[in-house]
Amino acid sequence: QVQLVESGGGSVQAGGSLRLSCVVSGYNFANSCMGWFRQAPGKEREEVAGIARGFEDPYYADSVKGRFTISQDNAQKQLFLQMNTLEPEDTAMYYCAATRKKYYGNYVCGPNSGFAYWGQGTQVTVSS
Repeated sequence: QVQLVESGGGSVQAGGSLRLSCVVSGYNFANSCMGWFRQAPGKEREEVAGIARGFEDPYYADSVKGRFTISQDNAQKQLFLQMNTLEPEDTAMYYCAATRKKYYGNYVCGPNSGFAYWGQGTQVTVSS
């Protein structure tokens, strides 16, 4: 059984930083995409970053490029999202996700990668 458990959310002022973590169990990272999504009230869920072990190019939404960094620790089976220079527009529930499908070659883990497993979310609130 695949389980994803996020942590690290909180309340910060604009310009601050947070680091989200996701502990993964029951999942094989090899050739699989993992990502961070967010959903603000009244808005659709969007992928902010995606990554796959062994692939060179992570995916970032335009709105977070240069501010957010996704990484993973395969040994510890954790996924991270370092968020710097946070803006009030970044306020949302953040979810860790993983695909059931496997990918090969230099695949970029974008929104249409078929994310099938989800965590329960961690809230990020950025005040101005």
